[in-house]
Amino acid sequence: MSNPYLKRQQKRRASKPLTSNEVGLRYGFRSGLEERIASELQTESVEFEFEETKLEYTKPQKVHTYTPDFYLPKQQIFIETKGLFTSADRQKMRLVKEQHPDLDIRFIFNYSKSRISKKSKTTYGMWCDKYGFPYADKPLPQEWL
Repeated sequence: MSNPYLKRQQKRRASKPLTSNEVGLRYGFRSGLEERIASELQTESVEFEFEETKLEYTKPQKVHTYTPDFYLPKQQIFIETKGLFTSADRQKMRLVKEQHPDLDIRFIFNYSKSRISKKSKTTYGMWCDKYGFPYADKPLPQEWL
């Protein structure tokens, strides 16, 4: 004998959008922005790898690895998606760029005009300009493909 209440609950859950954690568990993405960029790349039939490349970088006295979100092998472009761009993220990216100057690493932000901190006038985009990182706000720019 089936319970009609449980069936309604299951149906309601099935029609509800997935949370970002559920998306990550199901598809391997950690954010909605990563999922969106993957979808855009698939729509455009662009070959990509998701978090498969590991780049070593040295943070004084210790070697770390950085895993870019996307790598487009034909274009030889690494794409990092950021909603929140923390101080630790910025420090890591500067070190990676200094130690791998030949790599083309680009950012896609939810909003590049976000300030890096409440007390700073510097935006994510201004930071990228200063340190030589190409960037764009979502969606994925066609010219990068």
